[in-house]
Amino acid sequence: MCDLTTIILTLNEEKNIAECINSVKDISKRIVVVDSFSTDKTVEIAKELGAEVIQNKFINQAQQFNYAIDVLTIDTKWIFRIDADERLTDKSSAELAELIEKNSDNDVNGIVVRFEVSFLGKKLHHGGIYPLRILRVFKTGKAKMEAHSMDERISVTEGTTVNMKTDIEHKDYKDLTAWIEKHNKYSSREVIDYNAKNTAVSDYKHLNFRARVKRFIKFKIYYKLPMGMRAHMYYIYRQYFRLGFLDGKEGKIFNFLQAYWYRFLVDAKIFEDKKNKSEGK
Repeated sequence: MCDLTTIILTLNEEKNIAECINSVKDISKRIVVVDSFSTDKTVEIAKELGAEVIQNKFINQAQQFNYAIDVLTIDTKWIFRIDADERLTDKSSAELAELIEKNSDNDVNGIVVRFEVSFLGKKLHHGGIYPLRILRVFKTGKAKMEAHSMDERISVTEGTTVNMKTDIEHKDYKDLTAWIEKHNKYSSREVIDYNAKNTAVSDYKHLNFRARVKRFIKFKIYYKLPMGMRAHMYYIYRQYFRLGFLDGKEGKIFNFLQAYWYRFLVDAKIFEDKKNKSEGK
């Protein structure tokens, strides 16, 4: 067991939470579920598996996670942020434990994990989705999360980071209806971040290189393209230039929904927001 507190954010995750908790049990000294008042059995299952549960009204991922950091008295050296639809494998668990132990007393203050995303039961290895690298493990007091509505990132405030070489699974057992409902909410939060980035110059220096490049492309290039065209180009990029078609029907559905449905929905809501403001609504 590592000197590690694992924090899991939940809302109606009864289909995912047990596998998530069980995957981190062996390496976590403490597991805390921060629940947004679920109406299913999420809280009950989490408590049965030995996790602590606190509840707080959800606004966005960043505020919920920062709330947990603020109210919990965390005395472990490391913190791990994981979602309910993510889980460690035996290999990634062993590697993470090794990295935590190895870097306990040096200036490595963050660990960048890598995800293997599954969609409709298929592991996606093309379309630019694999491997998905995000800083999720950090030493207590040595990192912070951005106060963004979407695509919030954790960055270390000092020291360096290391990368994991094995995969953490991102496997959601919910159906497409749940996926669409979740991304509809995401799209509204994207508009908030879009407006924020158009009224202030963003500082990306705190992010790692990959995150800086992604953020720059999104707000300095992608959003400069005409509405509609950018969603079309994004689909072509993922499905063909990044070989998304090699992931079969599941990959095509995923790329289509991500680009033509989700990204265009964001564009439509941006248009709606601008129109309402111009009309004084």
